[in-house]
Amino acid sequence: MSDARFTIAKRELSGLRKEKTILLALAIQLFIAAFSSFLVVGLVSLYDPGSVEGYSVDVAVAGEAADDLLAVAARQDGLDPTRYSGPRAAYASFQSGRSDAVLVANRRPSGRIGVQATVPDENVRTTLVVVQLREALRAYERAEREEMAGRLNGMALELPPEQRSNPYYDFTYTVLVPLLLFLPVFISGSITVDSITEELDRGTLTLLRVAPVSFARILEGKLLAAALLAPAQVFLWIALLSVNGTRIANVPALLVLVGAFSLLMTAVGVAVSLLAPDRRVAQPVYSVCALAFIGGTATLAHGPVNTVARLAIDSAGPETTTAVAAYGLFAIGIYAATRWLIERTDAAAL
Repeated sequence: MSDARFTIAKRELSGLRKEKTILLALAIQLFIAAFSSFLVVGLVSLYDPGSVEGYSVDVAVAGEAADDLLAVAARQDGLDPTRYSGPRAAYASFQSGRSDAVLVANRRPSGRIGVQATVPDENVRTTLVVVQLREALRAYERAEREEMAGRLNGMALELPPEQRSNPYYDFTYTVLVPLLLFLPVFISGSITVDSITEELDRGTLTLLRVAPVSFARILEGKLLAAALLAPAQVFLWIALLSVNGTRIANVPALLVLVGAFSLLMTAVGVAVSLLAPDRRVAQPVYSVCALAFIGGTATLAHGPVNTVARLAIDSAGPETTTAVAAYGLFAIGIYAATRWLIERTDAAAL
């Protein structure tokens, strides 16, 4: 029986060569992993527009409290501020295209400073301008807080040092690496759903009952093929990332984690296929389950994405190891529940 499951798994893997959608998805992942060092530059500009170098924003500054704001803005990278005598002259410069944005700073009767920002009504350019102005206004707020703290009598708490992380580093380990590790997992589950629902639609699973192999072993063979596909892809993606200069730590632990999630999602795919044999229903239900899983764990301190990032940058602690073990046990539990469902499902009844 064990050999029969591996035989079915080989048959499933060989049949994937005919699935153009799956091959296209694999090709896209391969392209991302192979050329990650080139793609990350363009993708980071979308992830963090403020990281774009060589783009300068011309800002018209006016108002009663414009001098301090001008001094702070002049120290910000990517900003070229110009002082105007009044708001009318600043807006005239903006309307004529000489300035990309307008900042008008006035001191209110309460002593607070209000800054009115005006940016162009466009798409990409607006995003870049807004990000640059946001950083300048944060620096201005910080400078005002430090100045006010110096006027207080007694000991004032010092503001923590300002830290700015590398956007390329952030994007690589919080977006790119998790994407390449989890996308094969969800594709494996989708492959399982397609394979089983297609067999049920054609009636070939019922015909296989005449063979000396049980219905449960047939489904386990399909599950095994899809579950092993994701770790194999991830190992290749990690190798390609390493070739491109992206160091990935704790590779064995990452492969174990991917294997656990692959087992989990393929087991879910089998269960969905048995409970909703129609492909038009099964695929949307599986997609909703996958999205619910991502959304439900996105905010967890040791969620899948955070766990992958911690392992990849070699900052994993005992809690991360515990999380990997917990995910593995959870996947085994879901697999056991799916086997229970398979054992109680008759192919002829589907």
